[in-house]
Amino acid sequence: MNKHRALPLATLTAAVIATMLLLSVGMAYIGVTWYSSYLEDDINSSLPPEAAAAYEMIYAGRVPDETSLKTLIEHLDAQSEPADFKTQIAVLVCGLLSALVCALIGIYLARRIARPLEDLTVAAETLKSGDFSARVAAAPSSTREVASLVETFNALATSLDRMEKRLRFNNMAIAHELRTPLTVLQGALQAIHDGVFPLDRKTIPDLLLQVEGLSRIVEDLRTLSLAIGQKLVMQRQQLDIADIVEAVLSTSKPLLDGSGMDIETNLRPARISADPSRVRQAVLALLENASRYAASGGWLRCETEGLPDGSVVIRLLDRGPGFPEDMDAVAINPFWRGDPSRSRATGGTGLGLSVVQAIAAAHGGHLEFKNRSGGGAMVALYLRPE
Repeated sequence: MNKHRALPLATLTAAVIATMLLLSVGMAYIGVTWYSSYLEDDINSSLPPEAAAAYEMIYAGRVPDETSLKTLIEHLDAQSEPADFKTQIAVLVCGLLSALVCALIGIYLARRIARPLEDLTVAAETLKSGDFSARVAAAPSSTREVASLVETFNALATSLDRMEKRLRFNNMAIAHELRTPLTVLQGALQAIHDGVFPLDRKTIPDLLLQVEGLSRIVEDLRTLSLAIGQKLVMQRQQLDIADIVEAVLSTSKPLLDGSGMDIETNLRPARISADPSRVRQAVLALLENASRYAASGGWLRCETEGLPDGSVVIRLLDRGPGFPEDMDAVAINPFWRGDPSRSRATGGTGLGLSVVQAIAAAHGGHLEFKNRSGGGAMVALYLRPE
């Protein structure tokens, strides 16, 4: 629907009311005028011959004789009271008929205006029952407000439908992520309890590894829940993002060395008010993601830069296989993994990039993904000032 051609509801209502008033007055005027003409002809036809001759002479501009004029006046006086009463009745009847016709037309127009609202009510009831596929089609004659309401409702229904599908997917993914370590822990502990496996120091590191994986999943889920409640960033302070990235690179050296990647840096000063612990968490997650997926490229470059609008950007460039074609899944779906097999050895928890996205959004920024023309990928984390 063309929003520019749709009339506002107030304008349309005023136009309908004004039209109904004009139509009612016009119909009453036409009816009364017609009946007055009919009544006048009826009175004239009932005049005595002398009175009729006097009336014709007056109408022709001549003066009738005294007797004929007196007869005409007496007859008109006798007919004036009944004629006035009939005229009043005609005014009342025409007014009621015109009001009835205008009321019927107004009801029809009001129902046409309110019909999209009735459709919205039915769709809202469907939405209330849990069916998020309900949509409403805006009629071409809808007012601007109704069309906007229909558009907003459809967008809300689409958002709820998407959220419901994501919630269903996330629940399945969480169950999938927790099942493996819990199964390993349960099997190992049950075997130790039954005496099948001895309780020695070689078994404990394997069990601790599974517990560590569970702890990371729980912590990532907690981070995402804090982001939904807008409580992810609580303590901002002025800091240099270059110092943060340099510190995280230093502490992550064993991880990066184990992946066999050569590290290059171009850490320009980039000061901003941000939560240092969350920034470190985001950078560490990006480094882990790069070491897991881009290790085959053998090269990683980290950059920081302050932008003219006061925001800062952290970039990671690699020569790995890059991102898949449906890169929207990377930014939208938690538990996304670049490894189609969803292997824990290469895929991690699948929550890392979602956590980074949440941290970026909490700082007013965003996460940008891009495949490089020469091969590899680029991930940019944008943070904006308060």
